[in-house]
Amino acid sequence: MKTLRTIGVYGFDQAAFLRALTGADVDLLLDVRQRRGVRGSEYAWANAKRLQDALAEAGIGYSHLRELAPTTEMRQLQYEADARLGEGKRSRTNLAPEYVERYSAEVLDRVDLDPVARWIGNSAAALLCVERDPEACHRSLIAERMRRELDFEVEHLRPD
Repeated sequence: MKTLRTIGVYGFDQAAFLRALTGADVDLLLDVRQRRGVRGSEYAWANAKRLQDALAEAGIGYSHLRELAPTTEMRQLQYEADARLGEGKRSRTNLAPEYVERYSAEVLDRVDLDPVARWIGNSAAALLCVERDPEACHRSLIAERMRRELDFEVEHLRPD
């Protein structure tokens, strides 16, 4: 059975992030962010160009799967739910039910994941977004769909 990993940016520095990937034998990082930048100087390493350069140096492939990114409207819906709970993107613990419903219907139900699974092939791939915890990020929804429909095992990589 193939294993799909997921990883977020928050909670890692660049060195620890790369160690987590290489420690899990990841050789392909699939970026599922809409915007490939992260605010704040401590996460500047995760902005697309810098991240791609660091991954290349570590021997890890990179691809942006924009079709799996949430829309701006969906992200705003999640931010509103975060505000009601007094959470922010960096402290979020769960996805809002209305966000999950919209993302599932408007993205996951419309994207054929079979070509993604075939493209991954025998690679050790990881889905990338920014949230620390997969439960607070759409990458967990993608991974769960791939587990359920395409027989992937899922492993979530987290900061120490």
